[in-house]
Amino acid sequence: MLFLLSPAKSLDHDTPVPDTVPATQPHFEGPHGPAAELVALLREKSPQQLAGLMRLSDRLAALNFARYAAWTPRGTAANAKQAALAFDGDVYGGLDARTLTPAQLAWTQEHACILSGLYGVLRPLDRLQPYRLEMGTALANRHGKDLYAFWGTRIAEHLNSRLAADRTPVVVNLASLEYFRSVDRRALKARVVDCVFEEWRPIPQGGGAYKIVPFHAKRARGLMARWAALHQAATPGRLQGFDLEGYGFDASASAPERMVFRRRINA
Repeated sequence: MLFLLSPAKSLDHDTPVPDTVPATQPHFEGPHGPAAELVALLREKSPQQLAGLMRLSDRLAALNFARYAAWTPRGTAANAKQAALAFDGDVYGGLDARTLTPAQLAWTQEHACILSGLYGVLRPLDRLQPYRLEMGTALANRHGKDLYAFWGTRIAEHLNSRLAADRTPVVVNLASLEYFRSVDRRALKARVVDCVFEEWRPIPQGGGAYKIVPFHAKRARGLMARWAALHQAATPGRLQGFDLEGYGFDASASAPERMVFRRRINA
């Protein structure tokens, strides 16, 4: 079973990582790999063009222009950091990889996949060089008009290879719509289970309803990946035990391919 996560826009390449934490190379990296091909395209853009392409401020466009100029075909300890420790958004606050034990990190390395516009798929301990390239970016390339065309079936085929040894392959989708769209469902040879996280929201007149609150949902996706690592969850049914930060499985709101977790923090 594999857990799919989205990356984060914010990066932390400043906080040191202990030497005891291993680092691996991304599958789609290398001098002739897809990531290098994308960087070559991005290096053709001026900071102003990057700003328009990615809707960035002038400051962020200049920063990423410099990042792509400095990017190398293989990350090293000097210019890269393990992905789960470099991404610094809400999902990764929930995952909190820094506090996982070596054994739990190793389990996460085998069972978690981070989708990436530049790298395609990353394992948590893969070396990540600083970059900005969201999956929805309309970067024209030899495969088509955007990154979905660029990655085509490659991400799904890579997931298939990761799941080849599983008798009943399952992908647990904890990614956003933007990123999960990069997984070609026609090419994917696995059952997909979506996890939904909802919060109780009261109304002034009384009563209320459960709703998806993006900020909390993002953190909950990371919490689910963390819980899976803590308990080495091997089947979707095992995930029903997820209970971090007040969430609980709601069987009445769920379906076999859509697991709903709810909490009433404002009750």
